[in-house]
Amino acid sequence: MSKNIDKSFLFSEEMEFLFESVFDKLPIAIDILDAEGNIRMINKTFLDYLGLEKDKVINKYVLDVDRNSRFPLVLKTGQNEIAYRHKFANGKEAIVHRIAIKDGDEVIGGFGMILFEDLNELRKLIEKNRLLETELEHYKKTLRKIHGAKYSWENIIGKSDAIVECKKKAMKMANMDSNILIYGESGVGKELFAHAIHNSSKRRDYPFVTVNCAAIPEQLMESELFGYEEGAFTGAQKGGKIGKFELANHGTIFLDEIGDMPYTMQAKLLRVLQEGEIERVGGKAPIKVDVRVISATNKDLSKLVKEGKFRSDLFYRINVLMLNVPPLRERKEDIPLLIDHFLSLLTQNSGIYKKVSKEVYDILEKYDWPGNIRELRNVIERMVVNSEGDIIRKTDIPLYILKKELPVRKKGSGLQEMLEEFEKEIIFETLKECNYNKSQAAEILKIPRSRLYRKLKKFGILEENNEVK
Repeated sequence: MSKNIDKSFLFSEEMEFLFESVFDKLPIAIDILDAEGNIRMINKTFLDYLGLEKDKVINKYVLDVDRNSRFPLVLKTGQNEIAYRHKFANGKEAIVHRIAIKDGDEVIGGFGMILFEDLNELRKLIEKNRLLETELEHYKKTLRKIHGAKYSWENIIGKSDAIVECKKKAMKMANMDSNILIYGESGVGKELFAHAIHNSSKRRDYPFVTVNCAAIPEQLMESELFGYEEGAFTGAQKGGKIGKFELANHGTIFLDEIGDMPYTMQAKLLRVLQEGEIERVGGKAPIKVDVRVISATNKDLSKLVKEGKFRSDLFYRINVLMLNVPPLRERKEDIPLLIDHFLSLLTQNSGIYKKVSKEVYDILEKYDWPGNIRELRNVIERMVVNSEGDIIRKTDIPLYILKKELPVRKKGSGLQEMLEEFEKEIIFETLKECNYNKSQAAEILKIPRSRLYRKLKKFGILEENNEVK
């Protein structure tokens, strides 16, 4: 209570009139005591709760009315008791306030109030609040599921120096709120980094919205990004439509393949980044948005700027922080880890369990992977589906990759000689994998056993006693 309340006013006729005309009609139990602990005012709600008549309470010492009261202690010490549990003399339990009324440092009275008349009521309120919090968290999770980032740092597989340094840099960027430009070749995992950055940023509880700038027709891009009002154009749906930027409000928008954004749209995007507001197609008033922009491209934007195909002012707006994701050929030591990861995912999703032979690991690690991680994943899936048995072997590797393993043409040798040399190598490597079990090798090579024997003799791999040299 205020320290400037005058003692003469507290128990004056004016105060008594105010109490009877206002406080007496409140549905909250209230009483006022003097400095000696006598109850000077009490409203009807409190009297009903106590089950007493007014003349049995007014000007009576508080302990004579309620022997369990702690008000004498509050008046003596001047220390308020807020939201205390109290059991009244009539057996009722409640949550109460006991507040010392002061004039300066002097205690001149006390103000009492029942916050909750029934502890069951409080328990219900707590439970309701808990349910509301649970419901709120449920809606947040649903929002994240519908428009949320799916990947975290754990989904970026690798232990090479190149990828470890890239992740460290990205983690620092996540703690800031600046716009980010992610550069990398097609298939390196730029979107995974965008997801992970959002999921560890302060915006993680808000939407993560992805826009593929290369996939949206130019005539639809403005309405897709900024939305439109009802009747904005022929075919506009009733009530209009919210755009991607509004959908991402307070969260992150990921503009993938931003290098393919039409030049005319770049100016409109720049305005959003500068002003923090969008205007729907057919709309009359700007709408404020608070969005972090993460862009990605596999193109050299600085070159496009010089060629007049990308706005320099927009380039500087989206390129506050730049993350360069390394291609797979620069982190080849991660290839075995990625192979195992993709095999594990396929086992989880399809129930198909496969192992990879050491030779396959070696061949795939030597390949340059122009399509990067996306190409590697596709190759693994293809080999899992096409391979026989539980082990993926060299013969299951796509031919375009095996061509890298073909021997260099010797001077004077023709196509037939080169093919026979390659065939001999494949047969011999398959025999080694099978511990020289010819029946098993024929099965893996998908040729009859008799045909394998003929080829073994032809290439001089088989001794006269049918044993492999």
